[in-house]
Amino acid sequence: MAKVASLLLLALLAISMVATTVLAADGRYHLSSSRYGEGSLKSYQCAPQCARRCGNTQYMKACLFFCNKCCNKCLCVPPGYYGNKGVCPCYNNWKTKRGGPKCP
Repeated sequence: MAKVASLLLLALLAISMVATTVLAADGRYHLSSSRYGEGSLKSYQCAPQCARRCGNTQYMKACLFFCNKCCNKCLCVPPGYYGNKGVCPCYNNWKTKRGGPKCP
């Protein structure tokens, strides 16, 4: 009985690994660096992209100020309301004097 249970568990693990590999190979589930990467925006596109990025924050004024500052330097704004900074290295790596993130 224990052998059957362990074989079943092993089979389920193998199936989940194959499914994960197939989904990871599909481009729809990855953030495109050509669409969001550094230099992907023009300077006039920063204001609407920062409004989108800062849309869910309670610190709207500060978020918009720093997002626009970062966008004007890096010409990119990461997708979503939070995180995803990896698609824009300039936006991600710009730090304050204390070493914290400058860009929201």
